Amino acid sequence: MNEDRFILGIETSCDETAASIVKNGNTIVSNVVASQIESHKRFGGVVPEIASRHHVEQITIVIEEALKQANMEPSQLDAVAVTEGPGLVGALLIGVNAAKAFAFANGLPMIGVHHIAGHVYANQLIQPMEFPLLAVIVSGGHTEIVLMKEHGEFELIGETRDDAAGEAYDKVARVLNLPYPGGPHIDRLAHESDGEIVFPRAWLEDDSYDFSFSGLKSAVINYMHNAEQRGETVNPAHVAAGFQNSVVEVLTTKALRAAREYNVKQVIAAGGVAANKGLRASLEQAFADEGIPFYVPPLSLCTDNAAMIAAVGDSMFTAGVRGNLAMNGRPGMPLTSWSKGIATE
Repeated sequence: MNEDRFILGIETSCDETAASIVKNGNTIVSNVVASQIESHKRFGGVVPEIASRHHVEQITIVIEEALKQANMEPSQLDAVAVTEGPGLVGALLIGVNAAKAFAFANGLPMIGVHHIAGHVYANQLIQPMEFPLLAVIVSGGHTEIVLMKEHGEFELIGETRDDAAGEAYDKVARVLNLPYPGGPHIDRLAHESDGEIVFPRAWLEDDSYDFSFSGLKSAVINYMHNAEQRGETVNPAHVAAGFQNSVVEVLTTKALRAAREYNVKQVIAAGGVAANKGLRASLEQAFADEGIPFYVPPLSLCTDNAAMIAAVGDSMFTAGVRGNLAMNGRPGMPLTSWSKGIATE
């Protein structure tokens, strides 16, 4: 076994085919991503069948390229980590079966990784984790607040009850006739705006850390439809600013309250929507004022990538967690702990 640990990560949960090699859980040796955005743009969202076909075409290529960029042979690796779930089942199966074949052919152990754990551990690639920490996870399919007291220990303290924030962004963008993916376009418009339409904030119960964005999405859609029926001209930038301010205020307020209650040493943001400039700025300011260190990965590590999967795989590998060739894609996979050396449901 190597003195250093080298983990090959594979990610195919949605519409990115990615492979990466990470050393010791915190140093990216290679990171390859084949994006499918252009293929799905004309549909206004990800088409699962098209995503799966692209993964089949790209998976071998990205693995070979990751090894080439790292100037490594499979024999120099310690393990293969692959996204086991959650995600699109067809897409997951491509990555899982590629990992099985690679691991079997090269005599390597295989580790199944939770996609959201990957987004959390993307931060380890830029900054050591200090516990207890709070992870604010905001993506197209997830909006969650997770407390971590040590590596591989996850306590879900808040989650969305309906639409995830990223999903709401895409649906509102569609109403505003903005291209897919909608998040970056709404973020840009919001920053260009000289005003805003004030939309509701869904705070839920006083002590709740849960989120709800369905009502906000409906409020924006109703505003647009009512304006159209009255023949009024709508300023898209004002709508974008109002929508984004509502999302950002609720996320920031609840994250700050949770950080205080659990007395955390560090707060990290994770997921594709963590690339949103408005959200990043709001969280940075709130935790700077509070005196709590706040970290968010660079944009390239916020969106889906395999380096984050390899980073989780390294932590699981050192904890003694191993998968086997019976592994399958798990679209509804729960976020579970491995801190005691055994992945538990």
